[in-house]
Amino acid sequence: MVSLLARLGLPGQRDRDPGARGSWHAPVLTAAAVAAVTVLGLLGVGLASVVVQTLDPAGGLPVADSARLAGRAWLLAQGGGLSPASGPLVLAPLLLTLAAAWGLSSAGRGVVRVRDVPDGRSLAAVVAAGAGTHALLTVLVGLLVATPAVPVDLLRSAAGSAVLAVLAVGWGAARDSGLLDDVLDRLPGPVRPLLRAAAAGLLTAVALALVVVAVAVGADTRGYAALSGSLGGAGAGAVGLLVLGVLLLPNAAAAAIGLAAGPGFAVGSGTLVSVHGITLGAVPALPLLAALPDTQAVPLLAFASQAVPALAGLVAGGTLGRWLDDEDGGSVVAGLWGVLAGVLLGVACGLVAAAGGGSLGDGALAGVGAPPVATGLAVALQAGVAAGLAAAVTRWRSLA
Repeated sequence: MVSLLARLGLPGQRDRDPGARGSWHAPVLTAAAVAAVTVLGLLGVGLASVVVQTLDPAGGLPVADSARLAGRAWLLAQGGGLSPASGPLVLAPLLLTLAAAWGLSSAGRGVVRVRDVPDGRSLAAVVAAGAGTHALLTVLVGLLVATPAVPVDLLRSAAGSAVLAVLAVGWGAARDSGLLDDVLDRLPGPVRPLLRAAAAGLLTAVALALVVVAVAVGADTRGYAALSGSLGGAGAGAVGLLVLGVLLLPNAAAAAIGLAAGPGFAVGSGTLVSVHGITLGAVPALPLLAALPDTQAVPLLAFASQAVPALAGLVAGGTLGRWLDDEDGGSVVAGLWGVLAGVLLGVACGLVAAAGGGSLGDGALAGVGAPPVATGLAVALQAGVAAGLAAAVTRWRSLA
């Protein structure tokens, strides 16, 4: 798509100098590519919604309502919010958010590959064009899907989509333009291995958290089936709930990280799950929540999950020790950098917890997810110790 747009002639193109043309052509191409990402994303979500409704033997929702439902899901994925009578709905389906971020990042990378982006100013113009276009289109979608019964928080939607576009387009463009490598080369030597170690630790923590979620759901398949059947039992309902559960899997992983770190997670004010105790209350009728404990007793899985921060820290420290250069010091220095890698891992886990939480209404469901600050601090403490030891040992073995 980006390469095709780059080959299209634009009015007045022959009258401009080729060197000057790139300074304005790249932002225009970015805007077109970002618009294509939004259109394709809406088409994909809308098609899935229509297919699910088609499976309903009773006929399901009309096509217009299915399209409106897809638009609202897209808004939530961008960090937007809805304001129905039951209270604000602010919970991003993170899998859809990650898909949108991947598309926006690919748009930024594609523009850099087909057009010359020679300096930071041109790169900033590309990012600004992408963020502005994405925010504008998100607000337009919000205006189209808003109804008197379900208003849209346009300000939150615009801000969330702009932040997402800045991060995603900026990452893709900076990576392919070489600017990111130039910035990292100017920083102290261990910084690049440090960032790589924190990323490896975060991926490990998320992967292990998904395993915890899978085991919890698998241990109560009967409850999952009963809850799914109570919501209709038709093919459309089962498929729709399954798709929704898949979209919310990263959110469940964020909650599991909070459980593993110690603070736990909440599903509203009436339900709190942690190793220190469990309080059960009314929760939304979502089959994925069958993973919640059935009794007030803390399950063995919750205690076993406490190893997740330490294991993620070990992976981060081992990665750091392997990637340090010869001039980066010995095992003691590596251990200190490993502690810092664990702290960065804690910060990343706190951000994941913040992104995975939200609100499902007023009152009892006003807060959903793990507490970001407490989760980040707990992971930083546990992973920092493990990463420091692993980095020191790995570095010592590599120098031996």
